Amino acid sequence: MKQGLSLRVSQHLALTPQLQQSIRLLQLSTLEMAQEVEQMLDENPFLERAPEEAEREAFGLEQADAPVSLGDRLVEWSEADNTAAAMEPTTDIETVGDFSALESGWEGDGSVEMRPDDGEWGGEAPPRSGARDEDDSATAADLASEPLTLQAHLHEQALALRLNDDERSALFFLIESLDEDGYLPEPLEAIAQALLTQELQIRRLHLDAEAQAARQEHWLQTLRTALHWLQHMEPTGVGARHLAECLKLQILEWRNSPEAQAALAMCDQPLELLARRDARRLAQLCHCPEDTARAALARIARLEPKPGRRFADVSRQAVVPDVIVTPQGRGFKVQLNPDVMPRLRVQDIYANALRGSRGDASSAGLQQRLQEARWFIKNIQQRFDTILRVASAIVERQRSFFLHGELAMRPLVLREIADELGLHESTISRVTTAKYMATPFGTYELKYFFGSALGTETGGNASSTAVRALIKQLVASEDPRKPLSDHQISDLLKEQGIECARRTVAKYREALKIAPANLRKSL
Repeated sequence: MKQGLSLRVSQHLALTPQLQQSIRLLQLSTLEMAQEVEQMLDENPFLERAPEEAEREAFGLEQADAPVSLGDRLVEWSEADNTAAAMEPTTDIETVGDFSALESGWEGDGSVEMRPDDGEWGGEAPPRSGARDEDDSATAADLASEPLTLQAHLHEQALALRLNDDERSALFFLIESLDEDGYLPEPLEAIAQALLTQELQIRRLHLDAEAQAARQEHWLQTLRTALHWLQHMEPTGVGARHLAECLKLQILEWRNSPEAQAALAMCDQPLELLARRDARRLAQLCHCPEDTARAALARIARLEPKPGRRFADVSRQAVVPDVIVTPQGRGFKVQLNPDVMPRLRVQDIYANALRGSRGDASSAGLQQRLQEARWFIKNIQQRFDTILRVASAIVERQRSFFLHGELAMRPLVLREIADELGLHESTISRVTTAKYMATPFGTYELKYFFGSALGTETGGNASSTAVRALIKQLVASEDPRKPLSDHQISDLLKEQGIECARRTVAKYREALKIAPANLRKSL
């Protein structure tokens, strides 16, 4: 075998720690991003919140590629390996609105011009040791601002009852066992067993099988009495084991009338008949006139199937937009939401102290932490810059939506934005997931602006989002006594030049959570 020496040039991309962190930060939601920042602030002593925009670690598009000072480079990169993976050439991308042009070659992978040795970062950061010490004291204003929960509302009513210790414990267990809709999902037998187990542990009792069975029967009877009290509390219907019982508890509050008697009898029938509003069949099963059955169905339709709904914590479901779009002149201004942008900087005191201890072997770990803090700040900056670029491109492509609403939405796929910005399609997918945009028509997820194309008679394309909006509009304007079927909606769309099959209409209608025609029919 003849040996020889050859030279080969190749390019490859290595998933460095910076790159992995950049990709992970890009796909986080606003809430997850805030949690990540809090964790890094707890773990890294070199990272702190900036009370105002810092000069060197400024945040924003115009500072996205601000260079690190020469002194910091000499200290942090003195032992760095100058070899680095090749980067793609930079391209100028102009954002929509009053933002200056961003000159960056970042592909959403965390690569920037400043590339210290990956070894200086070191391994992954250690897991969070513990939560920060919080002030447990709460003022009266804080307590008043907290939403009232269903359990708290029921406990307040229970204070007015004169109960012994066992009865109070049973009622407490029932209240705490309710789900968020106000239903009691566990059977009383299981709750009685849990109460018995707790009693034996607290009192340190050792009972034989017969004594335990007797005590469990006592708890079961007490729970039945407590359930009676619970089901007479407000909101009406709370403590029900199933939907039929929930409806019955509300019907019992009506005056004794033929409609009430018919409604109670209907709740004992299969709920599918109630869902289909089959008044004729229900009248036969309940032995009442069909007019009475229709009147009872109309009243049942006004009942609350989820008694705990109004106690749901709305603040947990609130959506905070990442991007805000506002009209400006003949165009639109696209800007990041300052409320979701963390302002971070490197702790100057610790960084200067570390600079003074250059060459000290004990400072190697701190040097890794300092480099980690710098990379974290840069990756956050690049995350928001990419979100802004993608949002600006969406606004430019969907300009008709921002002028006329969802009926004017045009077809758009991820590949179009990816090609326009020079990013990978997977990067656009990460950016548009769990990121929201506030528009003059409401707040939408960025993915909302992407939709497939449906053919038209003129040879053009219509966005599936616009077709869904049109279906919603047709249903809203239909005659309640003669609702439109999926086939009729398909025909109406064809009259407007949109080719949409009946099965496609059914799919879009279900996605819009619109009931079929037989359930939309007015009694």
